[in-house]
Amino acid sequence: MAARHIIIIVFASVLSAMAVIGIVFIWTRMRPRRDDLHDDMDGSGEIIRTIMSSQLGFRYEELRKATDDFNQINKLGQGGYGSVYKGVLPDGREIAVKRLYLNTRQWTDQFFNEVKLVSQVQHKNLVKLLGCSVEGPESLLVYEYLCNTSLDHYLFDAFKKNALDWERRSEIVLGAAEGLSYLHSGSEVRIIHRDIKASNVMLDERFRPKIGDFGLARNFMEDQTHLSTGLAGTL
Repeated sequence: MAARHIIIIVFASVLSAMAVIGIVFIWTRMRPRRDDLHDDMDGSGEIIRTIMSSQLGFRYEELRKATDDFNQINKLGQGGYGSVYKGVLPDGREIAVKRLYLNTRQWTDQFFNEVKLVSQVQHKNLVKLLGCSVEGPESLLVYEYLCNTSLDHYLFDAFKKNALDWERRSEIVLGAAEGLSYLHSGSEVRIIHRDIKASNVMLDERFRPKIGDFGLARNFMEDQTHLSTGLAGTL
């Protein structure tokens, strides 16, 4: 009788323990992770889901192969927020892939800020964002490829600057101004770029200017007459 009583107690204890473990397991699986909560709070989780389900989404492996594993030969330039590489997609399209340094939350914010803002604006004097990759070990931005790279490569090179006669310089200045005017008042989302410099003015095959790198950009509401941003951009 005593043995039977002990068996019943042991059996009940095992069932109770299994029930507790099961409840903990289910709760752990259903409970959002801290990162997920943070993503939902700042909206980045929703942005990731939207990107992956849209035409903006590129596969990381596809971009890695397009740039020949980010070969230094294909490197177009480097800034404070990442390096840019030339790539060729399987269909033959040439692209520029921006490889971001996402070591801190700040870099992550720069990435989502650029995707969110640039995907909402379209203008002949703005670099076109083709998409991005958020599924691999690092986040990548994909832009149209502009064969003449950036304006600084011509302004500060003793030989290349000969390609910039005064008529061409005037066209570059006016084109960049048109792009800025569109950002400030022409687009549905009003944007302050905050980092206009020669290396962020890209040039196509006809030396037409296109403003790029919106990592530091900020949008402001329609009823705002100005925006105080503090120090930003490049010294």
